[in-house]
Amino acid sequence: MDKTTDDSGVGDFIKHMNELEERVKTLEEQAARQTTEPLVPVGRSQIDAGKEELSAEEQRLPEIEAKVCHQNILLKIQFEKRKGLLVKVLLELDKLNLDVVSASVAQFGSFILDATILAEVNSSVSLF
Repeated sequence: MDKTTDDSGVGDFIKHMNELEERVKTLEEQAARQTTEPLVPVGRSQIDAGKEELSAEEQRLPEIEAKVCHQNILLKIQFEKRKGLLVKVLLELDKLNLDVVSASVAQFGSFILDATILAEVNSSVSLF
């Protein structure tokens, strides 16, 4: 193989790599636009409606964030640790025709639970 053939091969390789880098950038931008939507703030739940006096910490709870991607919903919820409250949350999701795919709960401090729930819109219902 002579030097001109070798230089042409390297040049072609570099050109191909640059094209691939541009393609990756384009695909990353498309994926970011299509699959990620901003956080959607959700108002205070009616779960605490029966309580008369709440501490300052309890007044800020529950904190709820939701992300929507196609038919999937990712919920992050911080709420007061009370018997049966997580079950109520899951039942409410069921009433909204959301099928829970996975859920994880961790205690945060002495009286706060931090839950992350991935749910899917029931196939018989459409979000959009």
